[in-house]
Amino acid sequence: MVRQITQTGISVFVLIMALYTNTAGAHGKVAMEEDSCMRRIGENMIHLSTYQPQVAEDGHYCTDIPKAGNAILVIDLVDPALRDMPIGIKVIKGSKADEGETIAHIRSAVYQDGVINTQSAFDQGKYLVLVTAEGVPPLNYEYHLRVEMINYAQVFRASIGPVVGLLLTTILGYKLIRSRRFREWMASRGSKKN
Repeated sequence: MVRQITQTGISVFVLIMALYTNTAGAHGKVAMEEDSCMRRIGENMIHLSTYQPQVAEDGHYCTDIPKAGNAILVIDLVDPALRDMPIGIKVIKGSKADEGETIAHIRSAVYQDGVINTQSAFDQGKYLVLVTAEGVPPLNYEYHLRVEMINYAQVFRASIGPVVGLLLTTILGYKLIRSRRFREWMASRGSKKN
């Protein structure tokens, strides 16, 4: 009986750990095509990185910026063809291009090194970063930023493993306590003490 309980407990523990560690995927360990900071139009790709050195020196964010304040936006022109086109950037407060206030604007220019960076001050809320490549036809990339906002989907994904593990442990404990063998085993332990 004790052996069965131990085996079941180990199985539940392994299941919980497997579920929990799978939810902790880091940004830097995904393929370029699956990276949420990557935008693609046809064969043309760009990548956005956001940094807040005052919050975390090595912190690298994509669309969820942890604190209001200054942030450095770095856009990498992954496709070499984009390095020969004029590229312009607008940062708009709000989630729609035609309704928000422009807080930063970089005029179109050619970036031979493939890196565009700018620094902006962000309040809490939603922002839109528009990157326009003046090719034929023009290419328009959008990034929706969330500054100092809770990402409920991420919280849910991070908590699902422990919740499932707790549920399984509770069900297992209930089944164990209700089992006839466990009651007989407990009764025999009680009679041995007397």
